[in-house]
Amino acid sequence: MRVAAVNQVAEASAGIMPGMRLADARARLPGLCVVSAEGGEDMTALAALGDWCGHWTPWVSLDATGPDSVLGVSHGLWLDITGCAHLFGGEVALLNDVLCRLTHFGFTVRAALADTPGAAWAVAHYGAGKQECEQVIAPGHTHAALAMLPLRALRISPVEVDGLERLGFRAISDLYGIPRGALARRFGDGVMRRLDQALGHEDEPLSPRRPVTLHRARRDFSEPIASREAIAAAVHLLLNELAGMLEADEQGARWLELNFYRGDGKVEHIKVGTSAPVRTPSHLMRLFAEPLDVLDASFGFDSVELVVSFSQPLAPTQLSLQTQPATTASSVIDTEVQEFFIPEEGGNEVAQLIDRLGQRLGLANIYRVVLFPSHVPERAMVSGLAVDLGEAAKPSALDIPGTPATQLSHWPAAKQRPLLLLPRPEAIEAVAMLPDAPPMMFRWRCMAYRVTKAEGPERIAAEWWHEEGTASLNGDAGSIRDYYRVEDDRGRRFWLYRDVACCSHNSLGWWLHGLFG
Repeated sequence: MRVAAVNQVAEASAGIMPGMRLADARARLPGLCVVSAEGGEDMTALAALGDWCGHWTPWVSLDATGPDSVLGVSHGLWLDITGCAHLFGGEVALLNDVLCRLTHFGFTVRAALADTPGAAWAVAHYGAGKQECEQVIAPGHTHAALAMLPLRALRISPVEVDGLERLGFRAISDLYGIPRGALARRFGDGVMRRLDQALGHEDEPLSPRRPVTLHRARRDFSEPIASREAIAAAVHLLLNELAGMLEADEQGARWLELNFYRGDGKVEHIKVGTSAPVRTPSHLMRLFAEPLDVLDASFGFDSVELVVSFSQPLAPTQLSLQTQPATTASSVIDTEVQEFFIPEEGGNEVAQLIDRLGQRLGLANIYRVVLFPSHVPERAMVSGLAVDLGEAAKPSALDIPGTPATQLSHWPAAKQRPLLLLPRPEAIEAVAMLPDAPPMMFRWRCMAYRVTKAEGPERIAAEWWHEEGTASLNGDAGSIRDYYRVEDDRGRRFWLYRDVACCSHNSLGWWLHGLFG
């Protein structure tokens, strides 16, 4: 067992360091108090702290590069503040703000700011200071700042540190003038690569915990806000600001996230999705309305951030000249009624309805029926998810294999179809006077029905463009159906058809396919 973390007393009095064997640590300090480490809980807490650090920059990543990560978990955070420091009064002011806030939350913080991640890591971990390291390494002073630091500051393994110390190297400056070939032959490329990364001779890219998006809006408050009205007003301002960004790029939001930074160091998240690209602030505000009601604002919010995590192209649309319904001089239309009648972007009221239902039921639980250009009844309609929940590269959830790619934009007005279409036509026993006449009576599911009214036939043939063997309707190639709308003596309406391939007009060859309302 090894030591994962150590407090300042044990480190200062007995020289106990992370990574040391527990037996050696007890030998140095017999009265050492040991608590089992919980790596999973540490990672959860560090990830939550990383979310809070989004208060200063969206580019936050976990640090798992140091040799002290004996549990295989991260022990720190990287913050790339490029282009963000001026928002907080400069680099020194930003660093002091980080230290003050995290210390207020109960953390013991060591931090540093430098041109390279390696230099910042080295100074933060092994620089001057016992509790805090408030050092900002100016550009061009990296060599001097790292010169007197121990070799462990290069984030190399303990084996490499021991090997270098046996050769007489004690500080990082001892490696500045050493020929690279000799060290590479003995220790490999790891030592010199870490040195080059710390000095800026080799790039060390950092991957943020979350993708950095282009469309982002933010509000910081001098005093925390906690009331429902103040929070809603802030969100409305962010939506208007974000709508301008999206309009300039001709983009529409599909997934949005609201981040509320609480005064106790916690972050509240609200995520909403839309069925189609949208950038209308009023519509998006309605989607956020219900989640805002259950928001935990007990400690108040110092900052609010709105991020578009996924967007799609949305070209500008021509508005209608008629913006509201005709009214009399005495009638007054309130705001809610006006918003109901005035279509928003694209005039897609169905998409707006899906968005509102999705906030209550979940977008994955909403399905819709889509028409496809096929005259065969069972192929003319398919059901699927109402919203494409994937990324832009993924196919739409409505793209069902085996169906035509082109969707119909409206229901055919000339064709009457039953409200309930059976999954598969069910065979019935029917009696008709003539082969092409509707049945006078039929038996379905052990019940007899007497037909009083009938209309038809409507002939539907198999789709000739399909390959041989798939053109059948009932399993026989070249099948042809004659559909009838019939009504029995009790007013019940049915959709029946006769398979023309059956030459007989007796009880054979009749099927029931649907029920009218």
